[in-house]
Amino acid sequence: MRKGYKKGEKMLKIRWHGHACFEISNEKVIVIDPHDGVSIGIPPPKTKADIILITHDHFDHNQSRIVEKEGSIIVKEDKEIEGIKIRVFKAYHDREMGSKRGEVRIFKIEYNGIRFCHLGDLGHVLDDETIEKLGEIDLLFIPVGGVFTIDANEAIELCRKMNVKVIIPMHYKIEGLSLPINSIDSFLEKAEYEIRHVANEIEIDIEDLPKEKEIWVFSL
Repeated sequence: MRKGYKKGEKMLKIRWHGHACFEISNEKVIVIDPHDGVSIGIPPPKTKADIILITHDHFDHNQSRIVEKEGSIIVKEDKEIEGIKIRVFKAYHDREMGSKRGEVRIFKIEYNGIRFCHLGDLGHVLDDETIEKLGEIDLLFIPVGGVFTIDANEAIELCRKMNVKVIIPMHYKIEGLSLPINSIDSFLEKAEYEIRHVANEIEIDIEDLPKEKEIWVFSL
């Protein structure tokens, strides 16, 4: 266990709102990449955020108004808010250094001692230098649906290279989603790690993290 934390004292809830939108909450609610639901054919996020993280300004990731409330803070650069540390790393939405779809922000978040990394619409396998800068990660949100992001093969390659405990696939085809991307099936078929289905949300603290890499699959 990390220094200064007791079991059960720092529980965090992780909830998936479909596509690339995740909520991480305890005293503060963080929402990453909110969509409006209707534009992509799935229900909108039903939550209000203290902190909103936007990886890039595409319509299926930047609908902050859906989760915004009075006092919400929208973060697009390095910031620390009441002990929550947020770091931003630059990456690209394609394999051509952003020439097709532009840049994306990778967010690394440390909240109650747990380290999260959200890769946004990453379109290429990260180089060793960026992986080293990201350092150790407890939970990795990684796109697997291809077409606009890395595909299943590239996601598996990146999972092998990165120092993570929990791999959470996102940005793949689900029922109702109108975007032309691939399902999660190919990624799971190629997976080299234990697969755990956790429904729509899960509560964890540091001691709940696995010692070996696992894949956690959320569902709406």
